[in-house]
Amino acid sequence: MTRTLAASLSALALAATGSAYAQSHDHGSHAAPAAGVQAPAAPAARPTIASSIKDLLNNEQTRAVLEKHLPGISQHPARPQFEDMTLAEVAPLSQGAVTAEIIAAIDADLKKLPSA
Repeated sequence: MTRTLAASLSALALAATGSAYAQSHDHGSHAAPAAGVQAPAAPAARPTIASSIKDLLNNEQTRAVLEKHLPGISQHPARPQFEDMTLAEVAPLSQGAVTAEIIAAIDADLKKLPSA
C-alpha cells in the first residue's frame, strides 16, 4: 500500500505542480485588502474532510486518522505539492491511492473523534 501510495502521489505531485503554478500566477481575481481592516480570528476547530491535507496533518488526532488509512502520507516526499489540497481534490490525481471509500472511512473516523 505504501509503495502504491508513493507512486500515485508522485504522479499527483507532477499534476499539482502545473495547477499550482497556474493558480499562483492568476492575480486578476484577487481584491486588495482593505487598509487597517483585520478579519476576526476564527475559533480553532478540528479539521474536517473538507480541510486541506496540511490542516489534517497538523492536528495530532486527525493526522492519526489519515495515517491509519493512508500510511506514510505525513512523510511523503511530494507532500508540499499536495498538502494544500483536500482529499477529494487529490483523489482523481492519485491513480487510485485515494478512493471514495478511503475518504468515506476517514470522514467516519474524523466524526468519531471527541469534540475539541
